[in-house]
Amino acid sequence: MSQDIPQIAFKTNHNGLKEIEIITIESLMERKETLDHFPEKAHQVRFYLLIYYTEGITEHLVDFVWHSIRKNTLLYLTKGQINAFKFTPDVKGYIVLFTENYFKNQLSTLPRNTVIRLFTSHLFSPIIQVPESSQVPDYFQLFYKEFYKEKHAFNKENIINALYTIIFSKLEQLKQSQTFHIQESDKLATFLKFKSLIEHQYSKSRNADFYASEMNISYKHLNTICKEIVHKTAKQFIDEFIILEAKRQLINSSIKSTELAYALGFEEPTNFVKYFKKHATVTPNEFKNLHK
Repeated sequence: MSQDIPQIAFKTNHNGLKEIEIITIESLMERKETLDHFPEKAHQVRFYLLIYYTEGITEHLVDFVWHSIRKNTLLYLTKGQINAFKFTPDVKGYIVLFTENYFKNQLSTLPRNTVIRLFTSHLFSPIIQVPESSQVPDYFQLFYKEFYKEKHAFNKENIINALYTIIFSKLEQLKQSQTFHIQESDKLATFLKFKSLIEHQYSKSRNADFYASEMNISYKHLNTICKEIVHKTAKQFIDEFIILEAKRQLINSSIKSTELAYALGFEEPTNFVKYFKKHATVTPNEFKNLHK
């Protein structure tokens, strides 16, 4: 299949650290014409990103939504999300890129809430406004300087890992103050299990009763938890998840809506078209043409 929107894998030219890198937004702007994808066109990342805008006013696309960006805005992206830059002459900042494997290896050093709050995209906005007083700008600058020290600088990898943990801990602190507080609880654990089940079984069922049964809880209990955690019914959350997955697949390849309908578990393509239009206001083909 020819890809309309590229899937970008992690790669680095840095000889020291293989699964994490930090670059400046300015350097990306300067070499955008030489890359194998155009950063200002929608693309899907196969790794994790922290994008910290230290200067400028612009917008950034995340999963088909444009977010307003200004000085000291930090944006984070999880593996699989769609994004695009909108470069302006005054934009400056840093981009930290890291693989899923690196992220998993660092989990033991990160607060549990950080993982939930920053990388559960269905729970929170993908942006944080960073106060000058937070010292986050200093940590990013230090991270950048340490990263580009000579390859065999003493204890370099441990220093990078420690700065990564500090930055994430600071961001969790900020995110906690800027969003409603989700306590570590049985309800949150149940919701995350529900989300995981949808990720693996959405082609089997779009019925909330199915997932409640798989989890050995009542539909009513599942619905109550979803309303409390994400302010949506279980069915609404399922539908939003499937529509986002459909959008990603529609723009990532030349797949036809009829093929996608079967892949998503619809028995009839016409049912998928009706379902998609109901939730996205346009047909699958209209959506695909809009984003070509």
